[in-house]
Amino acid sequence: MAGRSRQGSEGRATGSGGGVTRRVVRTLPFVLIVVGFVFDLASPPSFTGSPFFSAAPLIAAPLFSFRTTALTGCAASLAVVALRGTADTGWRVEALTELATVVTVSGLALLINRVVRRSGERLASAREIAEAAQRAVLPVPAERIGGLRVSARYEAAQADAFIGGDLYAVQDTPYGVRLVVGDVRGKGLEAVEAVAVVLGAFREAAETEPTLEALAQRLERALAREGVRRDSLDAVEGFTTGVLGEVPPDAEVLRTVNRGHPEPLLLYPDGRLLVLAPSEPALPLGMGELGGWPDRTDEWPFPVGSTLLLYTDGLTEARDAAGEFYDPAARLRGRVFPGPDELLAALADDVRRHTGGGATDDMALLALGRPSRGQPERRRTVPVVPRGDA
Repeated sequence: MAGRSRQGSEGRATGSGGGVTRRVVRTLPFVLIVVGFVFDLASPPSFTGSPFFSAAPLIAAPLFSFRTTALTGCAASLAVVALRGTADTGWRVEALTELATVVTVSGLALLINRVVRRSGERLASAREIAEAAQRAVLPVPAERIGGLRVSARYEAAQADAFIGGDLYAVQDTPYGVRLVVGDVRGKGLEAVEAVAVVLGAFREAAETEPTLEALAQRLERALAREGVRRDSLDAVEGFTTGVLGEVPPDAEVLRTVNRGHPEPLLLYPDGRLLVLAPSEPALPLGMGELGGWPDRTDEWPFPVGSTLLLYTDGLTEARDAAGEFYDPAARLRGRVFPGPDELLAALADDVRRHTGGGATDDMALLALGRPSRGQPERRRTVPVVPRGDA
């Protein structure tokens, strides 16, 4: 999705270094031809620059256009012709063999260039399809919903990846603003299919179910139907961790039902932080066959100026070089942010610093802020951010 770049100061530094490396690599074909020419002139007749001339078009093939690759091959061949034409030895069998080798390798480089370009076009098409699917499954939430400021981020662990099993949704309903953040077990298209099932059930049930407990049971039944329909191991082992939330319109409170998901955080305007641990632990959604018990809603104070942070386990499982997990409560306690946008931007940058830019799991972040009276509107976007896009 289009939106604010994920790069902080560290990301910009990484991107700058990567740009320098790319520029250096792209000069290699020219450098190899020059080095081969100098080497051939400076070395005894039994040594030639043929390996350098042959390598130049091969390196150009995946980096440049077909035309530039062809010009590189021609330059390498002309270098051989120039060297042998001025040499005292003249055009012997060895010289002809050297020229034939460079011409043949140049032809192979052109073939490689065609294959690489076609593969790149297919990859770009697949990337566009994946991004479109992500937009369809996880549409951008409105910046204001039911008087609350909303911000969301989705950061993929793999470079150029858009689709995953993390989910979020926010919806204004007759019962107040309702939300869900969850994580489907597994990866790939099957996980995306389960995400679509959960979000579809949530959007319908959030409008009609009077309580969060009833809403959780609707999602449970939807996943049960999906598990029966799917002909795979997920029909037995599939589950979705999730947190359901509700902010009623007539009270400064927040209600939650947690089904095996990482505990949300509530940041107060004075820097205090409250971990929203459920009063009774519960199994994830989709595991109703293992036992049945009623869901229990917890209620928390949610005054003006406060911000609710929900996330998937890609945040808490992010590790540094020493293997230490990221602790969002410890890192955010005592800090004050103007709003949800600033919170998520700072959090994403802090996670990248903690991990050194790498991650092993997708990370979805959702923040809702109850603005103070008279607080101005702020524009913001919701980027889908592939890791490594620096």
